[in-house]
Amino acid sequence: CADELAALNRRHGEHLTLRVSLDHYSAARHEELRGARSWQPTLDGISWLCDNGFRVHIAGRTCWDQNEAELRTGYGELFTRAGLAIDPHDPESLILFPEMDMEKDVPEITEQCWDILGVAPDAMMCATSRMVVKRKGAARPAVLACTLLAYDPRFELGETLAEASDAVSLNHPHCATFCVLGGGSCSVA
Repeated sequence: CADELAALNRRHGEHLTLRVSLDHYSAARHEELRGARSWQPTLDGISWLCDNGFRVHIAGRTCWDQNEAELRTGYGELFTRAGLAIDPHDPESLILFPEMDMEKDVPEITEQCWDILGVAPDAMMCATSRMVVKRKGAARPAVLACTLLAYDPRFELGETLAEASDAVSLNHPHCATFCVLGGGSCSVA
C-alpha cells in the first residue's frame, strides 16, 4: 500500500491533504478512545506520511479537561519530539473537534442564514472533500461526506470517490452546530 500511496502523492499531492485522527497528544489518552496499542502505529503512520511529502493535518479531540491552548502546546511538544513539521497553532493543521451532542436543540439553517452569517454552502468542506475510512471488520473502505458524520449511514456515499461525487445536503445537526454556526476550521474548503 505504501508504494501506491506514494505514487498517488506524486501524481496529485497538490490536491491532497490527509487528516489523521490523533485524539490526544499522549498515548494513554489517545488509547482510551482508540484502543490499546493504537498509539504507536498511528504515530508511525503520521511520520511516514510526513517523511514522504504528504500534506498532513491532525484531528484531535476536546473532550479532555484541558483548554485549547494547553492542547495545542501538548501537541506542539509531541510534534517536535517526533520530528513532525506540523504547526500546532494553525487551526487547519491541527483541528480540535468539539464533542457533539445529538440531544442539543439546533436551529435550522435557512437560505437567509447563509447571507446573515456571510458563509456560502459551497465553501463548506463537504462541498469539495470526502473522507475515506476503513472500518474495523469491513471488507471495503467507505467514502463519507464529513468527519463529523462518520456514524450516520445517510452520509455514507459509497465505496469509491466516483460514487461519492454527488452534492451533500447540509441537513444534519452537526452541520449547523460545528460548520455553519460554529465556524469550524475544517469547514472552509
